[in-house]
Amino acid sequence: MDKKICVVGLGYIGLPTAVMFANSGVYVHGVDINEKAVNMIANKQLHIEENGLQERLNRAIDEGYFTVSTTPVEAEVYIVAVPSPINPDNTANLEYIRQATASIVPYLKPGALVILESTVPPKTVENVMLPELRKSNLTLGENLFVAHSPERVIPGKIFEELVNNDRIVGGITPESAELTKLLYKTFVQGEIHLTDATTAELVKVMENTYRDVNIAFANELAKIAENIGVDIWEAIRFANFHPRVNIHTPGPGVGGHCIAVDPWFLVELNPENSDIIHKARLTNDSMPQFVAKKANSLLSGRTAGNSKVAILGLAFKGDVDDMRESPSLKVIDALQQYGIEVSSFDPHIKELQHPTQKATLEEAIEDADLIILTTDHTDFKQLSPDMLNTKEPKPFVLDTKNALSREKWEQAGFHYYKLGDGSPVGVFN
Repeated sequence: MDKKICVVGLGYIGLPTAVMFANSGVYVHGVDINEKAVNMIANKQLHIEENGLQERLNRAIDEGYFTVSTTPVEAEVYIVAVPSPINPDNTANLEYIRQATASIVPYLKPGALVILESTVPPKTVENVMLPELRKSNLTLGENLFVAHSPERVIPGKIFEELVNNDRIVGGITPESAELTKLLYKTFVQGEIHLTDATTAELVKVMENTYRDVNIAFANELAKIAENIGVDIWEAIRFANFHPRVNIHTPGPGVGGHCIAVDPWFLVELNPENSDIIHKARLTNDSMPQFVAKKANSLLSGRTAGNSKVAILGLAFKGDVDDMRESPSLKVIDALQQYGIEVSSFDPHIKELQHPTQKATLEEAIEDADLIILTTDHTDFKQLSPDMLNTKEPKPFVLDTKNALSREKWEQAGFHYYKLGDGSPVGVFN
């Protein structure tokens, strides 16, 4: 392909997308306002963790297909992949989208294609991007083409899913959608489905909202199971043998840049018609407090104050280094409100980024009365509990992800408890 692409935003989506195009023989210039991240990338160093990213970045730079800076350059295609977080009041913060769009306007040439990959509330292309793009004095749909093609990948498997997943492309005009489809066919082997921009925006938000509602259902079931003496993980496993049932799993809350955020876009957009969506968000947002309450109940029967809890996992999901909206952080806050001392450890987060974080697992569990697993990293699943140096009597273990072997931990002398497991009758009453 003889087109040059400028990717604005070099985070968890923008950087893998940029190097994917570069590895496909397309000249790509990456842009980010984070000067430290830009300098690291230019020196073939990663500021994020993703399987296969290092070798792909090395190749892209070594072969001369990928350059980076803090400002855009002239290109035929612009891909915007910047954050779209929520404000403290759960409303959408679209300022990054607006600023990124404004930053490319001086560089736009007739025939340019602008693609938004960020997940956004419906009507963002129409209400936020297009007003900025009109300042280019190019005519939308005639010599300036715009589309929304939301990312649909999971951290840890981004490159595999960039290639194999189906993709949704919503154009402001049919030609915009067709041009975008042609571009992504550079590496996408899944089917590319064409629609309008607002439908594409809604589709992506719907996908993540479906998962959030399903998880909220699982979390409510977990609470019920504890009250009636059932292991919800086993019950869900049996229920999912039904050919038309797919219940997700419970946990300490929902995190990440998508599932914990996107449903709020719909609540803000149309609050009177989003009762279930709103309730699901509140249910999942309440789970860190639920976990902390369990922990406090366990500790009250063991210590007479001055309790210490070790949190295993700060990332929002297993085997990634992404702490955005992580429920682990909210569990820590809730524990501290009970006056409990907290330490934490995460093998995927190399730099100490949280006040409770320790550099080693040994430091985190030292003198702990309770160990709570909040992130199901493979490193934690493979722990040998009989090799851990803990205080005596050994601390309780609360597994919020069904990631540890009850038999193995109890044989090593630990008291094991699991979120959604009512079998230790009376423990959480």
